Amino acid sequence: MAVEGWGSGGDSGFVPSVQDFDKKLAESDAYLQILIDQIKLFDEKIQSCKDDEQRKKIENLKDTTCSMVESIKHCIVLLQIAKSTINPVDSIYQPSALELVVIPNMPTQASPVSESVQVCKGEPRPSSLAVGPVVSNLGSHQSPTPISTGSGQSAPSSSLTTPSHVNLSPNTVPDFSYSSSEDEFYDADEFYQSTTSPKRGMDSSESATALTRSSTGASLKRPDTTESLNSSMSNGTNEAEQFDTHDDRDDDGEGESVEEHKSVIMHLLSQVRLGMDLTKVVLPTFILERRSLLEMYADFFAHPDLFVSIGEHKDPKDRMTQVVKWYLSAFHAGRKGSVAKKPYNPILGEVFHCHWALPGLENDVNPEPISEGPVPGASKNNVTFVAEQVSHHPPISAFYAECYNKRIQFNAHIWTKSKFLGMSIGVHNIGQGCVSCLDYDEHYILTFPNGYGRSILTVPWVELGGECTINCSKTGYNATITFHTKPFYGGKKHRVTAEIYSPNDKKPYCSIEGEWNGIMYTKYANGENTVFIDTKKMPTVKKKVRKLEDQEEYESRRLWKDVTYNLKTKDIDAATEAKHHLEEKQRAEARERKEKETKWETRLFHEDGECWVYDEPLLKREPSLRY
Repeated sequence: MAVEGWGSGGDSGFVPSVQDFDKKLAESDAYLQILIDQIKLFDEKIQSCKDDEQRKKIENLKDTTCSMVESIKHCIVLLQIAKSTINPVDSIYQPSALELVVIPNMPTQASPVSESVQVCKGEPRPSSLAVGPVVSNLGSHQSPTPISTGSGQSAPSSSLTTPSHVNLSPNTVPDFSYSSSEDEFYDADEFYQSTTSPKRGMDSSESATALTRSSTGASLKRPDTTESLNSSMSNGTNEAEQFDTHDDRDDDGEGESVEEHKSVIMHLLSQVRLGMDLTKVVLPTFILERRSLLEMYADFFAHPDLFVSIGEHKDPKDRMTQVVKWYLSAFHAGRKGSVAKKPYNPILGEVFHCHWALPGLENDVNPEPISEGPVPGASKNNVTFVAEQVSHHPPISAFYAECYNKRIQFNAHIWTKSKFLGMSIGVHNIGQGCVSCLDYDEHYILTFPNGYGRSILTVPWVELGGECTINCSKTGYNATITFHTKPFYGGKKHRVTAEIYSPNDKKPYCSIEGEWNGIMYTKYANGENTVFIDTKKMPTVKKKVRKLEDQEEYESRRLWKDVTYNLKTKDIDAATEAKHHLEEKQRAEARERKEKETKWETRLFHEDGECWVYDEPLLKREPSLRY
């Protein structure tokens, strides 16, 4: 019997189109997501069940349901592969019969992965990876964690299930990834010695497939000669000579179409299992953003004027409102284009420094330099920033920002995880941030939303989801921010709502609604309605970074400069050499620490309970600034 909407086409004359296929596939994906959400209820039932026999039945039912979900997930992936085989996208993907040999029985049991998609060795741990247009530096809601003085243990990462097996052509997925986050780079020798790079594997007559070419750097453009990578040595003290405002994303080719990468993504996803930690999959190079994750966290301060103005308000209600405004403005700046890019996973001990000149003070003729803090030598009117990779197991990044003259600072730590959720990618940040207004001795604890890459096999798009909080324990003001995911039928994308409460009040004095990457409107209790934030009309302020020759060897841009440059010039072999050099250095240092039985000592942050705190915050350096 024909399924309604599909029909055989014989009696009615109806012939399903590709659009009909995509629609039904999208519906299947939506139902799959509902099923995945329902599986979570099993855990609650298992925990609340006191009868051992009944609990065992529920566990068996859960296992069966998970197997069914795996089958559905693989079916959807294979349908997409079949579609691309019959109807290639822009003549990119036209595999031969040998390129698609799929094991038919599903769900499959654990089996070795193909050579084209390597699973890294080492114990499991989270990642910041996102496939599809997902913002890597966004994560999951986490309840505020009080700062304590004890030494907390790092939470264990989730276990890894070996992905199911799909045999691929060696050229289908590139052999190398320049942002894979292997714990101790155990696969470096194997990759470096026994594998041929995509560039070497290409035919001299350019008969190699366009897929391989696109996967190994089609989005990369040759850099300008004026960029910081080729900048000359600076001997003067002029800020224009000392600092560089170039962003490696400025020529990142963000406008390219995701279409040309669909077949690679489909093959990649056919290798993974539901809930799998994506750090264990070596990914194709086209998803790389040529900067470190530490630099990406600096995007939270792309509107430094909103950040520093928090402490300028005399009323605690206005200060809370301004904190919410800065918070809601911090997410749109992380993405400059629609194509997803994954930053380099920072290596242990990596550091990134930068600062911003406040609007209106860019041409300060007599800036008063600051001698300490994140960026010594910057003006006291600047917002300065520093980030450090403080842990490798699990990977934790800590960052700190301050403005000396405005008496405000921010400290945060983030442990980023990525999960495969069927037809979506989920990115979760575990951690918290704290805004401190020194003039008022106020501390605002905030959390972050989830990030999702939706419809990664059709038209990928990013959305945020989850409930976040901002709390000030001293004043009692608090806010709840909800990032709404789009329902399958109807609804809008990128919706966000927020409610700000006075102490002990159950009714908000301010309600906010709109799009986190568009316009947000506010409605006050007195009936006043105004535009709260318009991200479309808010220009971001470019950060300033010391030129490469003035940076320490462990600073992000200098550390990754060879990988970045060679990826930009599409020299995959040279990029491989550069990455291999970093890997070997890290392995040697880790081996030396193990032999000497010494632990890694962080450079600028220290662990305080479950938090990571900057060693020399403004409050500590300047006791006179205390309330």
